[in-house]
Amino acid sequence: MSTSRRTFLRTSALAGGALGLGIAPRLGALEAGARASASPGTAPRALRMLILGGTGFTGPYQVRYAAARGHQVTVFNRGRTNPGILDGVQVEELIGDRNGDLKALEGRRWDVVIDNPTSLPRWVRTAGEALGNSAARQYIFISTISVYADSSRPGMDETTPLLELEDPTTEDVPRNYGALKAAAEREAERQFPGKTTVIRPGLIVGPGDRSDRFTYWPVRIARGGEVLAPGDPTDPVQIIDARDLAEWTIRMAEQGETGIYNATGPASELSIAEMLYGIRAVTSVPIDFTWVDADFLAQQNVRAWSNMPVWVPPRGDSAGFSRVSIARALAKGLTFRPLADTARHTLEWHGQRPEAERTRQATNTNAPGLRPEREAEVLAAWKARTRS
Repeated sequence: MSTSRRTFLRTSALAGGALGLGIAPRLGALEAGARASASPGTAPRALRMLILGGTGFTGPYQVRYAAARGHQVTVFNRGRTNPGILDGVQVEELIGDRNGDLKALEGRRWDVVIDNPTSLPRWVRTAGEALGNSAARQYIFISTISVYADSSRPGMDETTPLLELEDPTTEDVPRNYGALKAAAEREAERQFPGKTTVIRPGLIVGPGDRSDRFTYWPVRIARGGEVLAPGDPTDPVQIIDARDLAEWTIRMAEQGETGIYNATGPASELSIAEMLYGIRAVTSVPIDFTWVDADFLAQQNVRAWSNMPVWVPPRGDSAGFSRVSIARALAKGLTFRPLADTARHTLEWHGQRPEAERTRQATNTNAPGLRPEREAEVLAAWKARTRS
């Protein structure tokens, strides 16, 4: 695995870990997102669903959508992350801890278990031991496309070889995020043989995305002025709105579909230019994009994925990074809301954030994106080079 690929995975793991530790949308933002969704309709039959986690980024969208479709929903978590996030939803809340206290799960039966926050194989094993093989007819494990060992081939599908842990005892998530997720997938099949559904999302975005990996772009574009745009305008990107992922996950539970599915989007290839201009369409401020090539950005120590979120140059080891096949998921009904909807509601949610969060990109050197002064420096250097 290349150094750049390892960096992408580490950045993703750290951001994902932050979401799991309580960085999630507030109730008002979730309700706004729910109202923006199409009418959920009624499920063919009511299921008893256990959602492990349920109060992070995608979990509340799953809970609200499932409850709206008539399912009986139980969540299991420590009760510390975003207390009150599910107020107003009919849901049973069980308190426990994946690190040793799973008593609340013992002796219970559900039709479907959805495991959102797990990155450690040990957590899958202990959940399986607490639940027992007969506790559910389906176990849905939310994994990641970061499990793949080789991102150099466009069109990676679910049969692409996975990363392996060099040390099978490690639980160092930031350094081994993809490999640990792959190991957790294998543990899921051991614990729930023939009942496992593995969903591998790409970059999850939308209202509540406090990682700021996608959020950077709507916020930056809404500020207006000259915007540094990375690479070639035709470079591909892949994202999925958290609401689309959550709702499809519930529908997969209703259908009882097992197997492995890549879940990113949209349905057809999206370029970085299409994404940025699509975001621009929801603003009314004057904007001018200046495209700066990948080699110059590298020379300026402007890093793909972190300083220029969502984007990775499609070449070498990363040629297939944003060209993952989702044909299997599309065949099972994965759908996508318009990019403008995602951008607009992300901006609305961002406006509700506390001041410290809304300004962290300007004050925190580790935040995704570029500080305004750094963006101006790189743009000035690019223009000086092109004039010479």
